[in-house]
Amino acid sequence: MAAGTAAGAWVLVLSLWGAAVGGQNITARIGEPLVLNCKGAPKKPPQQLEWKVNTGRTEAWKVLSSQGGPWDSVAHVLPNGSLHLPTVGIQDEGTFRCRAVTRHGKESKSNYRVRVYQTPGKPEIINPASELTAGIPNKVGTCVSEGGYPAGTLNWHLDGKPLIPDGIGVSVHEETRRHPETGLFTLQSELRVTPAQGGTSRPTFSCSFSPGLPRRRAMHTAPIQPSVREPVPLEDVQLLVEPEGGTVTPGGTVTLTCQTPAQPPPEIHWIKDGMPLPLPSSPVLLLPEVGPQDQGIYSCVATHPRYGPRESAGVSISITVVGAVPSSFPHLPAGSVGESGLGTLALALGILGGLGVAALLIGVVVWRRRHRQGEERKAPDSPEEEEERAELHQSEEPEAAEGGTAGP
Repeated sequence: MAAGTAAGAWVLVLSLWGAAVGGQNITARIGEPLVLNCKGAPKKPPQQLEWKVNTGRTEAWKVLSSQGGPWDSVAHVLPNGSLHLPTVGIQDEGTFRCRAVTRHGKESKSNYRVRVYQTPGKPEIINPASELTAGIPNKVGTCVSEGGYPAGTLNWHLDGKPLIPDGIGVSVHEETRRHPETGLFTLQSELRVTPAQGGTSRPTFSCSFSPGLPRRRAMHTAPIQPSVREPVPLEDVQLLVEPEGGTVTPGGTVTLTCQTPAQPPPEIHWIKDGMPLPLPSSPVLLLPEVGPQDQGIYSCVATHPRYGPRESAGVSISITVVGAVPSSFPHLPAGSVGESGLGTLALALGILGGLGVAALLIGVVVWRRRHRQGEERKAPDSPEEEEERAELHQSEEPEAAEGGTAGP
């Protein structure tokens, strides 16, 4: 019994070895027909043959009969025993086996491993860079290949030679997507490089697609030749303010401009009273309708990818108001300056107005008194009064004459 078991094991091994030796790898283009021959099958009925398939359309092995069935639209047995697939798809990848018995009782087997492919369109580089800066990482472009199966690979080239990513001077970010309906692949490969200073001024980059199936030459994109610019160091950062001096009336507008000749242009961020402002990078900071809350010390920070950050000198933004509280009262809050100035101005105007009215009243009273005295002098006097005035006038004349002759 042990000998029988051993013999059965050898038969199984030999049958598996025969299936492997007789197996063939078949490559078929998606959408085209495929015919698989069943070796040893009689050319005409009656035939003793059986096809078994295990593909993406089945969960396990499925037997196909020469009498036909519901699978005829996918695969059916021809009169000569061959298996015909009208239109090959991705789901038809798998294993196909045929077992046939000749009229003389000899059995033969055929084993096929079917794989399908679809050649994509020519790859291209989208968003290519026109200029690179030496010494810092730069995005060269994104290589795209669409509509291929299996996925294949994308490779970058520099001056005709393969460009190997090292994670330092050369980095590649790859992305693979598969269409939910067709099953075809879209590949993307983004290249970033750090050109050496003093190197080639116009390097040549290209990208190629290598298909997984069938074995064929790679397809190349059109080359691109960006120029390489030497970086300009990050010198002193200047901060300009308009209006000059940073003093503005309430409700006015202040414009702060951060200037630096560095190339490529650095990122500009703003700081107020030592705290970063939550604003996007911009070389200009606009303060419209300035109020007390906008007063403070402003500065800008220029951050260069190669030279790091550098901060400008600070400028003071302040508000000035007509009639403001003198500097000897610095303890007053900023909002009270305008209010005290207006109150002082109103008080001064009130006092001046009161003095003007009083002066006017006094002038009227004095004028009326003088007017009455003039009328009294012009009125006719009585005879007695006229005689008294004449006597007084005569007595004053000798005194005046004596006073005139008393001189040296």
